[in-house]
Amino acid sequence: MKNFVEGLIKFRKHNFEEHKDLFSQLKRVQEPHTLFITCSDSRVVPTLITDTLPGELFVVRNIANLVPPYGETYEHVAITSAIEYATQVLNVENIVVCGHSNCGGCALIHLPDVGHYEILHTRKWLELTHTVKNRVYAELTNNGEKMKERLTEQINIIEQVKNLLTYPFIYEKHNKKEINIYGWYYIIETGEVSIYNDEKGEFELAN
Repeated sequence: MKNFVEGLIKFRKHNFEEHKDLFSQLKRVQEPHTLFITCSDSRVVPTLITDTLPGELFVVRNIANLVPPYGETYEHVAITSAIEYATQVLNVENIVVCGHSNCGGCALIHLPDVGHYEILHTRKWLELTHTVKNRVYAELTNNGEKMKERLTEQINIIEQVKNLLTYPFIYEKHNKKEINIYGWYYIIETGEVSIYNDEKGEFELAN
């Protein structure tokens, strides 16, 4: 906690002062340009990766950066309501689904048994990835674990982008070119980010 308090003091004295006018503008309104859906993983820091300031990103985080398919249900309402609010109220121009390398949530997709871990709720959440698992085994050309890991992480991103288009209000805006949807794959150890090219069916290095 000592480090946290020191961080708070540093923020107030330096970072806040540097952007004081910006924070003043943001005190009553936010106008983010992008809904950024990513993993809860502590190694993924959206504002650091994108070099953005407060007020630019509306961030949604969860295990394995999943997007529940649209439906009239009270399940997963925290995620669906955030997506709804960002697109319907804040009118973001972009949606980014950002997955990453060495994703623990994606790794669990293939494990039939989690041993001593009591993660029943995580298991329930990951039931949303059944299409990912099926696609991975259909496309896997060898039994290499590294290949399966990366393929899972990337296919997971593609499937979540598809799920976004099951939301009628997003589908309509996307068809009218009022909103852009992107799939990003971030590699932690290199800092590389690849963006999915839907026409080519592959991820292309952006940076």
